[in-house]
Amino acid sequence: MADKKWIQKALPKSSKGKLHKELGVPLGEKIPAKKMAKAAKSKNPKIQKQVTLAQTLAHIRKNKK
Repeated sequence: MADKKWIQKALPKSSKGKLHKELGVPLGEKIPAKKMAKAAKSKNPKIQKQVTLAQTLAHIRKNKK
């Protein structure tokens, strides 16, 4: 049987909230789509990867419901 929380185990605990911090959005709030789109085109490759992962995980979450 597959583990239901495999994504949570794959990501390090230290990565939680980093994208919010980088984009200046408080942890409890959603990151606006415009801000995510702008960050996806950032020159910083780490931010680009974080945004891509966040968008991918959001799509997975939407498809489950």
